[in-house]
Amino acid sequence: MANAATRFGGRLRRGSARPEGNAVSLGFVYMASPAGYSRYVAIGDSQTEGLWDGNDAVGFLGFADRLATLLDSFYPGLHYANLAIRGKLVADVLTEQLPQALAMQPDLITVCVGMNDVIQPGRQFGRALTNLEYVYAALAESGSTVVTTTFPNVAQFLPLGRLVSGRLARINDAIRAAAEQYDFRLVDLYNAASMGDLDTWDVDRVHASTKGHVLFAAAAAEALNLPGSNHDWAEASGSPTRLPFKSRTYGQMRWAQEKLMPWVWRRLRGMSSADGRMPKRPTMEPLTAPSAGITAQVH
Repeated sequence: MANAATRFGGRLRRGSARPEGNAVSLGFVYMASPAGYSRYVAIGDSQTEGLWDGNDAVGFLGFADRLATLLDSFYPGLHYANLAIRGKLVADVLTEQLPQALAMQPDLITVCVGMNDVIQPGRQFGRALTNLEYVYAALAESGSTVVTTTFPNVAQFLPLGRLVSGRLARINDAIRAAAEQYDFRLVDLYNAASMGDLDTWDVDRVHASTKGHVLFAAAAAEALNLPGSNHDWAEASGSPTRLPFKSRTYGQMRWAQEKLMPWVWRRLRGMSSADGRMPKRPTMEPLTAPSAGITAQVH
């Protein structure tokens, strides 16, 4: 994919010239160092769009919006764009979101993408991992501070979780390797005990609840070594990590009816939840206050 280097403004190199930082927080977050930021772009899929921290009627907040609000409190005047759209694959981020993001000349980028490729049927997962490397290499060339994240072990909750556990391990290995290679700030959600709490997740056990997005934002704040950030976000709350058999069976049936079957039906028709949707913050603009009634606190 040599032409990808030309599209993104340079040669895709195998390393980064930025200075290394110091590892902190028991290995969950790496390369954190204090800095000020003025231009932040978030790219990715539904997690970065903010599902289900809010709803389609009132709008979605999500970890990226929460992080932007926190950044603006420390570095007033932050400009922010969020290009993420639910249902997007790594290839979509590579060809659609990445060129837009780099053209905005951000000094901070968060990227979380790949779960849709993990659960996508077919034999394209290897290509998705290659595309993810292209995304990371182009971000490394940008000179921006980059925050990325491993995926939590959602397979522990899903009825069909064991079918995706192998792919989940492969993509997390690729994310960790890229973070080390390019000196990105890595938030390791996979090893955080808080990701095992049921109330961290929406009913589909794939998308975060409001609590989950608050935790993700706090994790990113720690990765950036923002004032007052700490590692508390990774601690389990004590909520049950496994439901009784009857409740678990009901939850699995509800998940299949409300989430799995509509997703399968869309895919059979060649459709995606991304169809017809636009980014919620498509341009780099000064940050505005979050929607009334939705707090932006991350602690």
